[in-house]
This record gives sequence, structure tokens and C-alpha cells, in this order.
Amino acid sequence: MDIVSWILFGLISGALARFFVPGSGVYGLVVTTVLGVVGALVGGFIATQIGVNVNPGSFDLGSLAVAVGGSIILLLGYRALSRR
Repeated sequence: MDIVSWILFGLISGALARFFVPGSGVYGLVVTTVLGVVGALVGGFIATQIGVNVNPGSFDLGSLAVAVGGSIILLLGYRALSRR
């Protein structure tokens, strides 16, 4: 995928993660996109560690599910750390 695809993919997965995780956090477009891109990397790493075959160059539902899962993990971790 090229950089524009990564940005679009990150925006979609970050927005879906924010939709599935309730909370009052106000995040902008850039933070949501970064959350999605980093979440895709984290989700891909976790998926490969547990033996799930992930194609990092594809834009399909499996990759989206992995990216959203990673984004949810990041979002929950961030919210847990920020509520000290």
C-alpha cells in the first residue's frame, strides 16, 4: 500500500475503534488516523505472533479487523494510563 492508502486505512480503522470503545475522549482527525495506523501495526504484530496469516499489503476485511483490534487495544491502553 502507498502512503495515501495507509492514511485512509488508518482513518477508517481508528474511527471504527473509537466507535466500538465508549468514552468521552475528544480526538481530532490526525489523532484518529495515527491511532488507526499504529493500531494496524500493533494488530498485525499480535496476529502474526498468534499464527494468523496477515497480508500487510492488502485492503480487505481481514486486515481491517486486525487493524481495528489493534486500535482498540491501543485506545483502551491509553485510556487506562491516562486515568491515574
